[in-house]
Amino acid sequence: MAPHPLPPLPRKRGEGKHRSVVRGSEGRDEVQGEGCLEDGLTLAPETKHERTEKQPPLKWAGGKRWLAPKLRATWARHDDRRFVEPFCGGLAVTLGLNPDRALLNDINAHVVNFYRWLQRGLTIGIPMRNEAELYYAHRAAFNDLITSGQEGSQRAAELFYYLNRTGYNGLCRFNRSGQYNVPFGRYKTINYRTDFTEYAPALKHWVFTAGDFIQLSLRDSDFIYADPPYDVEFVNYSKDGFGWPDQVRLASWLAEHPGPVLISNQATERIVKLYIQSGFDIRFTDAPRRISSSGDRTPAKEVLAARNLWKAVPGEDQCLGDGFAVSL
Repeated sequence: MAPHPLPPLPRKRGEGKHRSVVRGSEGRDEVQGEGCLEDGLTLAPETKHERTEKQPPLKWAGGKRWLAPKLRATWARHDDRRFVEPFCGGLAVTLGLNPDRALLNDINAHVVNFYRWLQRGLTIGIPMRNEAELYYAHRAAFNDLITSGQEGSQRAAELFYYLNRTGYNGLCRFNRSGQYNVPFGRYKTINYRTDFTEYAPALKHWVFTAGDFIQLSLRDSDFIYADPPYDVEFVNYSKDGFGWPDQVRLASWLAEHPGPVLISNQATERIVKLYIQSGFDIRFTDAPRRISSSGDRTPAKEVLAARNLWKAVPGEDQCLGDGFAVSL
């Protein structure tokens, strides 16, 4: 099966050579919007204290760094529980909530390998420059490690970080053969990090696993936060993809958990319908991204669906924006 084509590359702003900067810390991303204030789910803005916490080490398309500060009040009422993420992805929510105990899974074994090396105090020794020739050489070397069964090595973790920072738009995409196929990005400047030792204490008591969410060994008291791949046409986040049947499997699996469950996803009509029919309480909020790069500047809608956590208020509009309707 041919890999899904990437969206058109954006036009560069300005000219000049690409530059690379290697340093010990990264620039910050912008956190936008307060979202929808709901009874039982406090979406609070960031505070100065919160901004001192560790930043996600990877770029991550669809990452939830903007959402993590808004969930802290909800998590604070359950922080004696183990925190479980079946799709830990860019790790923004877990780092933002900073639980004492966590079970963190992802279907993408390569991002899990990177986090396991962070637990050991990863330092990166490979050359890192914002150059296409080096990028494709490192991409080929990374794919060779996958082919030879060395995808769990430190070198694979180092290469994964470089490819993530340098590739197009923070995407993580594999073809059906399991080969990483994201092209070179168009960043004018990239701030690479070489020393990740400060992450080791924070990740020390967290358990990382790689595989399908269904294989997780849950406790009844676990607090589950699920942020699966979006319900969109692109599904090649991992070798086996994540399509609509997987979305349905996930909703059914989450509905069976007796402890608190919170799920976020792009608010497509069928996703909203799926979680309402599965007995979840629903909230909506605007995400700090746009629906498309084709000129439509409408904020993208996110759905927050919960069980055993908070209840819908009868008669409320659930922050349903103009022009967004769900037919049940």
